[in-house]
Amino acid sequence: MDINKRTILWIVFAVSLVVLWNNWMVSNGKPSMFAPPPPEQIAKAGDAKKSDLPAAASALASAATGAAALPGAAPAAEAFKNERIVITTDLVRADIDTLGGQITRLELLKFKDGIDPTKNQVLFDRSAKRTYLAQTGLVGAPGLPNHNTGFVAKPGVRTLADGNQVQLVLEAEQGGVKLTKTFTFKRGDYVIDVRHDVSNVGTAPLKPELYMQLVHDGNKPEGDSYFNSSYTGPTLYTDADKYKKLQFESVEKAAVEAAKTGKPVVQDHPVKADNGWTAISQHFFVSALVPQDKLAREIFTKKVDTNLYAIGTVQPLGTLAPGASVANEAKLYSGPQEAKLLDKVAPGLELVKDYGFLTIIAKPIFWVMEQLHKILGNWGWTIIVFTILIKLAFFPLSAAGYRSMAKVKLVTPKMQAIRERYKGDPAKMNQATMELYKTEKINPLGGCLPILVQMPVFIALYWVLQASVEIRGAPWIGWITNLAAPDPWFILPVLYAISMYITTKLNPAPADPMQAKMMLFMPLAFSVMFFFFPSGLVLYWVVNNVLSIGQQYVISKKYAAPAAA
Repeated sequence: MDINKRTILWIVFAVSLVVLWNNWMVSNGKPSMFAPPPPEQIAKAGDAKKSDLPAAASALASAATGAAALPGAAPAAEAFKNERIVITTDLVRADIDTLGGQITRLELLKFKDGIDPTKNQVLFDRSAKRTYLAQTGLVGAPGLPNHNTGFVAKPGVRTLADGNQVQLVLEAEQGGVKLTKTFTFKRGDYVIDVRHDVSNVGTAPLKPELYMQLVHDGNKPEGDSYFNSSYTGPTLYTDADKYKKLQFESVEKAAVEAAKTGKPVVQDHPVKADNGWTAISQHFFVSALVPQDKLAREIFTKKVDTNLYAIGTVQPLGTLAPGASVANEAKLYSGPQEAKLLDKVAPGLELVKDYGFLTIIAKPIFWVMEQLHKILGNWGWTIIVFTILIKLAFFPLSAAGYRSMAKVKLVTPKMQAIRERYKGDPAKMNQATMELYKTEKINPLGGCLPILVQMPVFIALYWVLQASVEIRGAPWIGWITNLAAPDPWFILPVLYAISMYITTKLNPAPADPMQAKMMLFMPLAFSVMFFFFPSGLVLYWVVNNVLSIGQQYVISKKYAAPAAA
């Protein structure tokens, strides 16, 4: 077989594209191409015990929609005139509905909307375009207060002003139980402390259970595109099973299968724990419910209405005798996926900042970039300087590859002569080619090893730039006002195409005319694709290509001089 270095490089390039595509599919919640999707485990009759499922599951299903009340709650919900209370801090503006005490809107004051920069980024929302809610309540007995129950808000300050925290206290009494919800917002913190105080004001013992859930529609975020798609869906973490990324589609399939068979479907995630968190993750942001630690809970995902899904937990609060009370403290983080913030909230929460399968390389890369940013103060220059450092680190490998290509370029006429001479005898052609490589001291795989070694770093850097909210909305110079958005004037993609064209000309010309045409067409194809890529990624590739051109030109001139003499 003719061992052609250019062919091998093409194979490496193709494999790299496949790996990138597979990683992109996995990051968007799609099955990996290299492993079959996990089969849905249908519970057989009698296999799924009631204790293995979230408590009061049927009640939760109706509760999560907000459209139908839990048993016994309908009269109170219908007669209640709700009020929307707005809490404002230095970081967020939250709307809390006294009907159920649910968070119906949360605006991040330090982050601009990805589509309309004149507006702030909104996470929780209840509008015609989006349903994204945080809800809590009690189940375990008929008529207990839930997120359809009318709550009364205690008077108090609604704006942080000069203080360090602001609280909202909501009270409701129903079904022999008094439930007090206390939301605590703190300065400089995206964590909302959520406390539930439950008191038995009836005459009989009760076993209330606290549910906390995030409800989200199954739509992609506005502005999501084929070339810049991102994952949005339920995620969770437990110490035993670690990080789990789920799909709205799998929740939908489980609901359809359960309705078809009349039997519960066992979900592909843990259902019992006494630690961890549940969340809704999206590109750059996350909302995570962190229940009280070391308290048993059941984890559930479910379809609650058409194109509406929920993930949450149910925690038993024990038996409450008449006059007894119990308190439960939880946290709700709703904000950016900044690792330094997520680390402080709960173990494993930093994993929502998804670097793919190369996390072990991506995390150190981002740490270095953060240190550079502290010095430079601009993420655009940070990307440029980091690219230079990467090129310096791999300079010996790159130089070896370029020397190998320079030697191949020198002997290209001899290789073409061999192909012409033995074009009817492949065996002799291979033998003559290998003898030429040996005579000229050329390693036909010399240009491949540097690429293979550097590829994991390049892919990891791609995901660092793609996943880092710190770069979202960050300007560079002039026309680049958001490194996470495409170049508005397409200057960087054009520069990339030019740099790729020059690189192609510096490389040895392929003997195959068709392959040569493809090499010339590739820069144009990639530049068109880069029209839709974040400008920070394109900036990295432009700088990398410019440095490679300089390095390759110097080495090529060094090896071309003796031949000219």
